[in-house]
Amino acid sequence: MIRTTFPPVSRASIETLQFNLGRLCNQACLHCHVDASPKAKGALENASASLVQQALDLLARTPEIGTLDITGGAPELNPAFRYLVTEARKLGRRVFVRHNLTVQQEPCQADLPQFFAEHGVTAFCSLPCYSSNNVDNQRGAGVFEASIAGLRRLNAQGFGQAHDLILVFNPAGPNLPPPQAVLEDAYREELLAEHGIVFTSLAVITNMPIHRFARDLERRGHLEDYRELLAASFNADTLEGLMCRRALSLRWDGRLFDCDFNLVQDLALRADDGRELTIADLLQAEQPGELVREAAIAVDSHCFACTAGCGSSCGGALA
Repeated sequence: MIRTTFPPVSRASIETLQFNLGRLCNQACLHCHVDASPKAKGALENASASLVQQALDLLARTPEIGTLDITGGAPELNPAFRYLVTEARKLGRRVFVRHNLTVQQEPCQADLPQFFAEHGVTAFCSLPCYSSNNVDNQRGAGVFEASIAGLRRLNAQGFGQAHDLILVFNPAGPNLPPPQAVLEDAYREELLAEHGIVFTSLAVITNMPIHRFARDLERRGHLEDYRELLAASFNADTLEGLMCRRALSLRWDGRLFDCDFNLVQDLALRADDGRELTIADLLQAEQPGELVREAAIAVDSHCFACTAGCGSSCGGALA
């Protein structure tokens, strides 16, 4: 029997602050759940310097949040990005950057690998295949070649050995990812043999049937079939590892969400009285973490993508 409603999810401790700095990106990938592109609407869809400072203030006040997970768009294009990384590391936080590799070719970004290495960043890098055709079809002409060049620069700075380099696989179409361990072995063999590239680990992530990817599926008549596949592949063993149980997501406008997927669906984090919570609310609270823990996790049909098969959320297989 196919489950039609997503089960309630209970919140655990808040260990990660995921900060989406905005929709501005140098790419416009077919699978992008954020609808990121070079056409992002300036300050309306990109975090301000004052919001970045508020995020740092929140980290300073909540020692239980040990990880800052920076995403976008291409977060490196936000003018306050480097300040955010530098100050978060000074606070002793682990910093993840979701990095699309080709942004290194943008003006004033060629030194990103060196900056990442100097600040001990964990690079979480999109490479949806080790084959050029598959990558370029999903992400745009020339993206594979530019991504390989970016990986080589990261390797030259010690990423994949001294520093963590996590690659990210997304299926090209309306399918579940293959087993993570098997695919990781194939990536290691192909990237080393063909390009001399090493990396730390691979994360496989199921595509979300929302925004740009959903529109593409709908045009091709596959959207409902894909949604049914996700629901039919529900795996209760993945629920324990869902990112929404231990993370808090901050949007470029200061509003708070359970995860980056709820963020783009506008499913806001709400207090017990129903009001939407913002970062300003947390900064004014005596115990910010407690205020978040008391808020219910919002779930909807798109959550089946996180629990299908071996599951994924934002960090790879869960079961």
